[in-house]
Amino acid sequence: MTLKIYGVPRSRAFRPLWLAHEAGIPFELVPVDQRKGEQHDPAFLAVNPNGHIPAIDDDGLVLWESMAITLYLAKKRGGPLAPKDLAEDGLMTMWSFWAVTEVESHALQILYNRALRPEAERNEAAAIAAIDTLRKPTAILEKHLADRDFLVGDRFTVADLNVAAVYSYAVPAPEAFAAAPRVRAWLDAALARPAVAAARNG
Repeated sequence: MTLKIYGVPRSRAFRPLWLAHEAGIPFELVPVDQRKGEQHDPAFLAVNPNGHIPAIDDDGLVLWESMAITLYLAKKRGGPLAPKDLAEDGLMTMWSFWAVTEVESHALQILYNRALRPEAERNEAAAIAAIDTLRKPTAILEKHLADRDFLVGDRFTVADLNVAAVYSYAVPAPEAFAAAPRVRAWLDAALARPAVAAARNG
């Protein structure tokens, strides 16, 4: 049975799509467009009763939550994206959860108010406040990258994918990275990977 990924690229479904392309995992994209309210359709609620995308069905195993999905798929597939031992597993989980708790809500404010919303509906004060709040976690990541190219181990892993996917929301605010050149270089390198372009096309 082919892996099914529910969602659209312009959503958090981008994360499992990126992972699938990065790892060479065959999949079927089942479009569920939140802008059209399709996440509330009964057919999708039977997959994820929370009414959020993404979700996957992997041979009968249904998972919600993008970070859980990418971590699962990386470990199932194995290879360089996956943890090589329990210590790496813990570190990859830590950085993934850190991105959700410390970065994502602020990065989303930047995306909404610098790019997604019509100009008349944007709140520049909210964007500036988000940029200010992001300085602390970004400084932590900058320090972590001082002597390494990747978050965990010596290679690009699911940790880099998850954290870069979250940080990509902040790209419309270059000033968010002014004091963090290593973070910006790491993010640019991650987003330049061929699998990113493939994921954006589904």
